[in-house]
Amino acid sequence: MSNDEQREFSTDQASREASGARPYGRYLEDFEVGAVYEHWPAKTVTEADDHLFCLITMNHHPLHINDVYAAQSQQGRNVVVGPLVYSLALGMSVGDVSGKAIANLATEALSHPAPVFHGDTLFCESEVLDVMPSRSKPDRGVVKVHTRVHNQDGVLVAEFKRAVLVPRRAGASGT
Repeated sequence: MSNDEQREFSTDQASREASGARPYGRYLEDFEVGAVYEHWPAKTVTEADDHLFCLITMNHHPLHINDVYAAQSQQGRNVVVGPLVYSLALGMSVGDVSGKAIANLATEALSHPAPVFHGDTLFCESEVLDVMPSRSKPDRGVVKVHTRVHNQDGVLVAEFKRAVLVPRRAGASGT
């Protein structure tokens, strides 16, 4: 193909996957209650990640951005802002959980049982809690997952549950 030719690209996932591309996300039929997906890759949280997230979200709490203040806190150093930890875990889970999502419906029971510090590496996994075909629309259903985030030492640093509306495979029965 010459540089002058235009090429059209498909954004349809099924077409791209049919070409041999890696599947992204799952259809309702691909989820099984009790399955646990270990999301890859892990993510090391840098000071730059934390400070940029604080800047973008206008969270200027000194525990996150002021070394002197943080040194006097009970943690003794800067703590990564919680919404960044949640956002990273959510993003890490997309390829396995919500890559085909029609909508993210709800997030609940978000907790941060231990702090995350600059330089910590986050490992994330999601357990399938429930799979429910829609009663009103046979082409979709709701998946509920429990996502857990651990640091490099195996300490649970965050967890949450969420409900995701995902499509069924074409031709899947609504019964």
